[in-house]
Amino acid sequence: MKAAILESAPGELIVIDDVEHDAPGPREVVIQTAAAGVCHSDLHYMQGKYRTRLPTVVGHEAAGVVVDVGSDVSYVAPGDHVITCLSVFCGTCEYCLSGRLVLCSKRGTRRARGQKQRLSRGGEDIHQFLDVSAFAERMLVHENAVAKITPDLPLDRAALLGCAVTTGMGAVGRTAQVPIGASVVVIGAGGVGLNVIQGARIAGAGRIIAVDRLDSKLATAIDFGATETINASEIDAVEAVKDLTGGGVDFAFEAIGLKETTEQAFAMLRPGGTAVVVGMIPLGTSIELPGVDFMFEKRLVGSLMGSNNFRTDMPRYAQLYAEGRLKLDELVSARIGLEEVNSAFAQMEAGSVARSVIVF
Repeated sequence: MKAAILESAPGELIVIDDVEHDAPGPREVVIQTAAAGVCHSDLHYMQGKYRTRLPTVVGHEAAGVVVDVGSDVSYVAPGDHVITCLSVFCGTCEYCLSGRLVLCSKRGTRRARGQKQRLSRGGEDIHQFLDVSAFAERMLVHENAVAKITPDLPLDRAALLGCAVTTGMGAVGRTAQVPIGASVVVIGAGGVGLNVIQGARIAGAGRIIAVDRLDSKLATAIDFGATETINASEIDAVEAVKDLTGGGVDFAFEAIGLKETTEQAFAMLRPGGTAVVVGMIPLGTSIELPGVDFMFEKRLVGSLMGSNNFRTDMPRYAQLYAEGRLKLDELVSARIGLEEVNSAFAQMEAGSVARSVIVF
């Protein structure tokens, strides 16, 4: 099968090559990939900002159809439509048993070192990326890395539920638990930021301020539910938010992954407010905050994949889409072939797209 392989990082292009997947072991499933979103998280690993074992088949946001299952698989069967998620869970660790599946230790969900790995090329192991490796014509994953959906949901849209939607919507509904009428600012109107914005709209937030440096993205943010926009390339975003709100917002979401914007998000809060870091801040980065602000009960919290419980969250998001309340069609900037993946990452780095989707 054809797959997109990252052989070294940083600075290397992805190579399209033939790889093989092993037969499914106990609790493993083989999925015919239908579509996979091109996510900024992959770019972080390609740029060396985060580390992964190489070579690896990248990609983690996908949807497809189950074609084979191993022994002991009970959740899915061949023919089922599924979404993959990197938040694979074991179901037995302390985090899983206390309801925080996103922090799972992943015990027993991966093949052990020294054991034949799920992917190979010419007899040599290819490492699995984020427990998924979605940029391939087929995926071999643990059954707890998938969520079932109904066949009527288009798979090129369903793929986006696996990361962008779950991360943004979950940051609002699960991590921050934004109440009706709250004031919200979202820094970054890319794929994840747009889902934070529509998550705030669905939650009933009173004011939703979008901050970005591109007018085109800010226009899209309005379509997704922003009530006001600020172009950070033209004015001081922190002062603008304070002026608009009379002192600050209840919730600030950082959806880029930078030191500067994280500190800005915290500075945009009113007393008692909460800043949520949704973006992936590069390894080794330290955040500096004024200590006195904690005297006013301001909080800074992290959000991993929207604090999701994806087996229950994704079907609910699919229902919201079916009801016309969740925008998925508008998130897709382009549908591309696997061989166009390097161009898609270049466009993403330039900030010109919300989400490219590889269609197999």
